[in-house]
Amino acid sequence: MEWTPDARELADLELLLSGAFEPLTGFLGHDDLHAVHERGTLADGTPWPAPVTLHVSADLSPGDEVTLLDPEGLPLAALTVAAQEPDGLTSGPVKGLGAPEHGPFARLRRTPAEVRAELGERPALAVTMRGPLDDLSEIVATAKELDALIMLLPLAYGEAGPAVVRAALRAKEKLPQDTIVVSVPLAPREEPEIDLELREHVSTAYGAAEHLAGPDPVHIPGPPHRRGLVVFFTGLSGSGKSTIARGLRDALLELGSRTVTYLDGDVVRHLLSKGLTFSKADRDLNIRRIGFVAAEAARHGGLAICAPIAPYAATREEVREMVESVGADFLLVHVATPLEECERRDRKGLYAKARAGLIPEFTGVSDPYEEPDDAELVIDTTHISIDAAVSQVLGALRSGGWVR
Repeated sequence: MEWTPDARELADLELLLSGAFEPLTGFLGHDDLHAVHERGTLADGTPWPAPVTLHVSADLSPGDEVTLLDPEGLPLAALTVAAQEPDGLTSGPVKGLGAPEHGPFARLRRTPAEVRAELGERPALAVTMRGPLDDLSEIVATAKELDALIMLLPLAYGEAGPAVVRAALRAKEKLPQDTIVVSVPLAPREEPEIDLELREHVSTAYGAAEHLAGPDPVHIPGPPHRRGLVVFFTGLSGSGKSTIARGLRDALLELGSRTVTYLDGDVVRHLLSKGLTFSKADRDLNIRRIGFVAAEAARHGGLAICAPIAPYAATREEVREMVESVGADFLLVHVATPLEECERRDRKGLYAKARAGLIPEFTGVSDPYEEPDDAELVIDTTHISIDAAVSQVLGALRSGGWVR
C-alpha cells in the first residue's frame, strides 16, 4: 500500500534516510519508545534522545511493505512493517526509493556523509538555528578556541524554514570566510531538553566536534488586522448563511480595509469541486478544498469568507487546523436557524424534493448535520434580519481586532 506521512514524519524520514539519525534505520515502536522515555536509550540500550514515530491509519501486519510518498505522490521510501499498535503507531526499517524534492535553498540540503567528507580532519563547531543569531561573538570566540570551522545548521522545518535559512546566510556574511551553511529539516520537539539532545546528535552526525544551540525565536504575533483570517459559516440549507456571508463580503469591501476572498458553497461546487457527488467522502473532500484555498488566502494576510453547509465536525476541525497551521486565525460562525424554519422557507424547493426521495443524502433530512460546539459566534436568523446578522458578525470582527 501507499501512505503519505505528515510534515513532521516526512522531516524525520529524510533524516533517517540521510544518516543524520544513525544508528536509527527506521521508525520506532512501542518498546523503543518506552525505553526512550524511561532511560533515554533504545530497547537494546543504545543511547537515543527522542521519539521518531510514524502513524498509519490502515491496518497492517508484520512484514507488510508500505511505500511512503511525499505530498506530490513521489515515492520516497519503502517501510517494512515490524509492528503496528492499535492507535496506528507503525514501526519498522525504511529504505530509500528516491531523493526528496526540496523547495527553497535546495542547494544547501546535503547529507552528513557529504559534509563530513568536506570537513576532512578539520574540527567543526556546529551552530543549530531556529531563528536569527543575535550575538556572533560567542560563536567566533568558541571557534577560535577550538581552531574549528564554523558550520551553521539552520533547522529548516515548516513555514518558517526559508526564513531560518536566510538568517543563517546573513550570519555567514559576518563570520569567517570558510563558514559553511547546511540546511537540516529537523522538526522541533516539545520538551526543550529532548530538542537540545536531538540537535546535538544531528550536529555530531554532520561531523561537529562541538555544538552551540542558537536561541529560539521569540514569536510576537502581528496585530489582528494584519493577520490572515478565515470566517467560516456553517449551517443547514436555507439557514441564511450564504446571504449573511455575501452581506459580510459587501460590508468589508465597502470598508476597504481588508483583501477579501469569498467562497460560497454553491459557487465552489460549480468550479473548484465540479464533478463531486454528495456522498460523505465527496462532501468532506469539497470542504477540504474550500479550506485549502481559504488557508492559502489567509496565509498571505487575506480575509477569506466560506459558506458551505459543512455538516461534519471532524472536517470542520481539519479546516481550522489548516488555517491555524499557516499562522492565520479562524472564526467559526454557526448559523443555527432550526430545521423547521429552513424547511418552511425552502426557497430552492430542495427540502420538498428530499422529502419526496428525489434527493438522497440531503443534510437535515436523510443525512445528519453535526452541530458545532466550538463556534465563536452563533446566529439564529428566525427572528432577525440579514442586516442585523451581518452586523453581529462585523461586531465580532471588530471586537477581535480583525477589522478597524
